[in-house]
Amino acid sequence: MNKPAKFCIGSRESKLAVIQSEMVMDYIRKVSPETDVSLLTMKTTGDIILDRTLDKVGGKGLFVKELDKALMEGRSDLSVHSLKDMPMETAEELPIVGFSKREDPRDVLVLPEGAKEIDFEKPIGCSSLRRTLQLKDLFPQAEFKSVRGNVLTRLRKLDEGQYGALVLAAAGLKRLGLANRISRYFEPEEIIPSAGQGILALQGRKGTDYGFLSGFADEEATFAALAERSFVRYLDGGCSSPVAAHGRVKDGRITLLGLYYSETKDTYIRGSKEGPVTEAEKLGAELAEELKNRLEGE
Repeated sequence: MNKPAKFCIGSRESKLAVIQSEMVMDYIRKVSPETDVSLLTMKTTGDIILDRTLDKVGGKGLFVKELDKALMEGRSDLSVHSLKDMPMETAEELPIVGFSKREDPRDVLVLPEGAKEIDFEKPIGCSSLRRTLQLKDLFPQAEFKSVRGNVLTRLRKLDEGQYGALVLAAAGLKRLGLANRISRYFEPEEIIPSAGQGILALQGRKGTDYGFLSGFADEEATFAALAERSFVRYLDGGCSSPVAAHGRVKDGRITLLGLYYSETKDTYIRGSKEGPVTEAEKLGAELAEELKNRLEGE
């Protein structure tokens, strides 16, 4: 197993992205103290365009384009992404070489500092159609409004009074040390999370030996990620399409929850499927096909 003399990790420049990259850097320093590890941060197009929702400006790929370029050009050796921000298809030259252990995958409710309940006079800040659809069932009296920017920017907008509440990912808040801001957890049965939520994806360059990172990868998260991404890929769901999938792994089996939304019928359907972890990808595609057929009547 080759341990490189120098190793550069590419990351978005937000505080959360840097913390996530530092988790990988700390691991490398532990298993390969002789490696000189550095961090290359950059603003991605998705971080710059904040006045429109992602589906209007190109979807998830906006968060990886610049990092992909740095990898391809050899300016970085590995990119660390939140898996939920990654497109379902990745370039053959830039494969995903590992999935991290999963942080809490749930969505959570965050209230303005000092508030005890949602002020429904103001909108709930919510950055995806996936969340909005499911939240409408939980809070039919609420108005929903898009909120963009990194986690700290969103919290500032909330505390300034622009929103009555926010719905965010527990994983980001916990990694930022902000778990105290969480007012309520939504179980996956209430709001199915975004595929890959809570998992970090390590994206490398084809032909490079990443064997020294093998201990960072997590088997359970890998099976969950494969099932969830397979489900979304089958439905061709990106940021513009409200698709959700969440896998739970236990005793060699995986239970996958999925949500499919029909644009033509303007309604959605949930379902679940269980099977051995070795068939995670197959399971994802099968559940997607079943839900689509049930809703579209094909």
